[in-house]
Amino acid sequence: MLSAFLLSTAVIFVAELGDKSQLMAMTFATRYSVRQVLIGITVATAIVHLASVAIGRFVGEFFGDYQWLVTVVAGLAFLFFAAWTLRGDELTEEEADKARRSSGAAILAVGTAFFLAELGDKTMLATITLATKEEWFGTWVGSTVGMVAADALAIGAGALLGRNLPERVIKIGAAIAFLVFGIVLIVEGLSAR
Repeated sequence: MLSAFLLSTAVIFVAELGDKSQLMAMTFATRYSVRQVLIGITVATAIVHLASVAIGRFVGEFFGDYQWLVTVVAGLAFLFFAAWTLRGDELTEEEADKARRSSGAAILAVGTAFFLAELGDKTMLATITLATKEEWFGTWVGSTVGMVAADALAIGAGALLGRNLPERVIKIGAAIAFLVFGIVLIVEGLSAR
Protein backbone atom coordinates (compact mmCIF):
# COMPACT_ATOMS: atom_id res chain seq x y z
CA MET A 1 0.00 0.00 0.00
CA LEU A 2 2.80 2.44 0.85
CA SER A 3 4.51 2.03 -2.51
CA ALA A 4 1.20 2.57 -4.35
CA PHE A 5 0.58 5.67 -2.23
CA LEU A 6 4.04 7.15 -2.86
CA LEU A 7 4.06 6.35 -6.57
CA SER A 8 0.54 7.73 -7.09
CA THR A 9 1.28 10.87 -5.09
CA ALA A 10 4.39 11.58 -7.17
CA VAL A 11 2.87 10.77 -10.56
CA ILE A 12 -0.34 12.74 -10.02
CA PHE A 13 1.53 15.68 -8.49
CA VAL A 14 3.66 15.84 -11.65
CA ALA A 15 0.62 15.32 -13.89
CA GLU A 16 -1.16 18.24 -12.27
CA LEU A 17 1.73 20.69 -12.80
CA GLY A 18 0.69 23.25 -15.40
CA ASP A 19 -2.79 21.71 -15.70
CA LYS A 20 -5.94 23.76 -16.18
CA SER A 21 -7.08 22.69 -12.70
CA GLN A 22 -4.20 24.63 -11.13
CA LEU A 23 -5.32 27.75 -12.96
CA MET A 24 -8.88 27.13 -11.74
CA ALA A 25 -7.61 26.74 -8.17
CA MET A 26 -5.78 30.07 -8.35
CA THR A 27 -8.86 31.74 -9.82
CA PHE A 28 -11.16 30.36 -7.13
CA ALA A 29 -8.69 31.47 -4.47
CA THR A 30 -9.16 35.06 -5.61
CA ARG A 31 -12.86 34.80 -4.73
CA TYR A 32 -13.05 32.32 -1.84
CA SER A 33 -10.87 31.46 1.12
CA VAL A 34 -7.99 29.08 0.46
CA ARG A 35 -9.50 26.66 2.99
CA GLN A 36 -12.83 26.53 1.12
CA VAL A 37 -11.07 26.06 -2.21
CA LEU A 38 -8.90 23.21 -0.87
CA ILE A 39 -11.90 21.45 0.72
CA GLY A 40 -13.83 21.65 -2.56
CA ILE A 41 -10.83 20.37 -4.54
CA THR A 42 -10.23 17.52 -2.08
CA VAL A 43 -13.83 16.29 -2.11
CA ALA A 44 -14.13 16.44 -5.91
CA THR A 45 -10.75 14.80 -6.42
CA ALA A 46 -11.47 12.01 -3.95
CA ILE A 47 -14.71 11.16 -5.77
CA VAL A 48 -13.25 11.29 -9.29
CA HIS A 49 -10.15 9.32 -8.31
CA LEU A 50 -12.16 6.66 -6.48
CA ALA A 51 -14.08 6.06 -9.71
CA SER A 52 -10.77 6.09 -11.62
CA VAL A 53 -9.28 3.48 -9.31
CA ALA A 54 -12.36 1.27 -9.71
CA ILE A 55 -12.04 1.45 -13.51
CA GLY A 56 -8.32 0.75 -13.33
CA ARG A 57 -8.79 -2.26 -11.02
CA PHE A 58 -11.42 -3.69 -13.36
CA VAL A 59 -9.14 -3.31 -16.37
CA GLY A 60 -6.18 -4.79 -14.46
CA GLU A 61 -8.16 -7.80 -13.28
CA PHE A 62 -10.01 -8.37 -16.56
CA PHE A 63 -6.73 -8.51 -18.47
CA GLY A 64 -4.83 -10.24 -15.63
CA ASP A 65 -3.48 -12.98 -17.90
CA TYR A 66 -2.04 -10.30 -20.13
CA GLN A 67 -0.47 -8.14 -17.43
CA TRP A 68 2.58 -7.54 -19.60
CA LEU A 69 0.30 -6.04 -22.26
CA VAL A 70 -1.49 -3.87 -19.68
CA THR A 71 1.94 -2.64 -18.54
CA VAL A 72 3.01 -1.80 -22.11
CA VAL A 73 -0.30 0.01 -22.79
CA ALA A 74 0.14 1.90 -19.49
CA GLY A 75 3.62 2.92 -20.64
CA LEU A 76 2.23 4.11 -23.96
CA ALA A 77 -0.43 6.06 -22.04
CA PHE A 78 2.31 7.81 -20.08
CA LEU A 79 4.04 8.74 -23.35
CA PHE A 80 0.71 10.21 -24.47
CA PHE A 81 0.49 12.12 -21.15
CA ALA A 82 3.97 13.54 -21.83
CA ALA A 83 2.80 14.90 -25.18
CA TRP A 84 -0.44 16.17 -23.62
CA THR A 85 1.56 17.97 -20.94
CA LEU A 86 3.76 19.68 -23.55
CA ARG A 87 0.66 20.76 -25.45
CA GLY A 88 -0.61 22.30 -22.24
CA ASP A 89 -3.97 23.26 -20.84
CA GLU A 90 -5.31 26.77 -20.98
CA LEU A 91 -8.01 28.22 -18.80
CA THR A 92 -10.24 30.18 -21.16
CA GLU A 93 -11.41 33.64 -20.18
CA GLU A 94 -14.96 32.27 -20.08
CA GLU A 95 -13.93 29.54 -17.60
CA ALA A 96 -12.07 32.10 -15.46
CA ASP A 97 -15.09 34.43 -15.47
CA LYS A 98 -17.37 31.56 -14.50
CA ALA A 99 -15.06 30.68 -11.59
CA ARG A 100 -14.98 34.31 -10.43
CA ARG A 101 -18.76 34.76 -10.73
CA SER A 102 -19.83 31.40 -9.30
CA SER A 103 -22.54 31.71 -6.71
CA GLY A 104 -23.78 29.52 -3.90
CA ALA A 105 -21.75 27.80 -1.24
CA ALA A 106 -18.05 28.16 -1.99
CA ILE A 107 -17.16 24.53 -1.33
CA LEU A 108 -20.03 23.29 -3.52
CA ALA A 109 -19.12 25.70 -6.33
CA VAL A 110 -15.44 24.75 -6.26
CA GLY A 111 -16.15 21.02 -5.85
CA THR A 112 -18.63 20.92 -8.72
CA ALA A 113 -16.31 22.84 -11.04
CA PHE A 114 -13.37 20.57 -10.21
CA PHE A 115 -15.44 17.40 -10.50
CA LEU A 116 -16.56 18.34 -14.01
CA ALA A 117 -13.10 19.59 -15.04
CA GLU A 118 -11.41 16.36 -13.94
CA LEU A 119 -13.69 13.98 -15.86
CA GLY A 120 -11.52 12.67 -18.69
CA ASP A 121 -8.55 14.82 -17.62
CA LYS A 122 -5.01 13.44 -17.74
CA THR A 123 -4.89 13.07 -13.94
CA MET A 124 -8.02 10.88 -14.07
CA LEU A 125 -6.53 8.81 -16.88
CA ALA A 126 -3.17 8.57 -15.09
CA THR A 127 -4.96 7.33 -11.95
CA ILE A 128 -6.78 4.69 -14.00
CA THR A 129 -3.44 3.65 -15.49
CA LEU A 130 -1.76 3.39 -12.08
CA ALA A 131 -4.66 1.39 -10.65
CA THR A 132 -4.27 -1.32 -13.30
CA LYS A 133 -1.05 -2.40 -11.53
CA GLU A 134 -1.00 -0.88 -8.05
CA GLU A 135 -2.97 -1.52 -4.85
CA TRP A 136 -6.29 0.38 -5.01
CA PHE A 137 -6.42 2.16 -1.64
CA GLY A 138 -2.88 3.50 -1.79
CA THR A 139 -3.44 4.58 -5.39
CA TRP A 140 -6.67 6.37 -4.49
CA VAL A 141 -5.31 8.19 -1.45
CA GLY A 142 -1.97 8.94 -3.12
CA SER A 143 -3.53 10.32 -6.29
CA THR A 144 -5.86 12.51 -4.23
CA VAL A 145 -3.01 13.80 -2.06
CA GLY A 146 -0.82 14.43 -5.12
CA MET A 147 -3.48 16.47 -6.87
CA VAL A 148 -4.48 18.51 -3.82
CA ALA A 149 -0.81 19.19 -3.03
CA ALA A 150 -0.14 20.40 -6.59
CA ASP A 151 -3.20 22.65 -6.53
CA ALA A 152 -2.29 23.99 -3.08
CA LEU A 153 1.20 24.74 -4.41
CA ALA A 154 -0.35 26.60 -7.34
CA ILE A 155 -2.54 28.66 -5.02
CA GLY A 156 0.44 29.53 -2.82
CA ALA A 157 2.76 30.27 -5.73
CA GLY A 158 0.07 32.29 -7.45
CA ALA A 159 -0.41 34.38 -4.33
CA LEU A 160 3.34 34.99 -3.99
CA LEU A 161 4.46 35.29 -7.59
CA GLY A 162 1.35 36.26 -9.51
CA ARG A 163 1.63 35.37 -13.18
CA ASN A 164 5.45 35.16 -13.16
CA LEU A 165 5.55 31.36 -12.81
CA PRO A 166 7.95 29.62 -15.25
CA GLU A 167 5.14 27.72 -17.02
CA ARG A 168 7.36 26.43 -19.85
CA VAL A 169 9.91 24.95 -17.43
CA ILE A 170 7.12 23.29 -15.41
CA LYS A 171 5.58 21.78 -18.58
CA ILE A 172 8.92 20.43 -19.82
CA GLY A 173 9.82 18.94 -16.43
CA ALA A 174 6.44 17.23 -16.10
CA ALA A 175 6.61 15.92 -19.67
CA ILE A 176 10.09 14.46 -19.04
CA ALA A 177 8.83 12.72 -15.90
CA PHE A 178 5.93 11.18 -17.85
CA LEU A 179 8.32 10.14 -20.62
CA VAL A 180 10.59 8.36 -18.12
CA PHE A 181 7.62 6.61 -16.42
CA GLY A 182 6.35 5.53 -19.85
CA ILE A 183 9.66 4.11 -21.02
CA VAL A 184 10.18 2.25 -17.73
CA LEU A 185 6.71 0.67 -17.97
CA ILE A 186 7.14 -0.33 -21.62
CA VAL A 187 10.52 -1.97 -20.89
CA GLU A 188 9.05 -3.69 -17.81
CA GLY A 189 6.07 -5.00 -19.79
CA LEU A 190 8.13 -6.27 -22.70
CA SER A 191 10.61 -7.92 -20.32
CA ALA A 192 7.78 -9.79 -18.56
CA ARG A 193 6.40 -11.11 -21.82
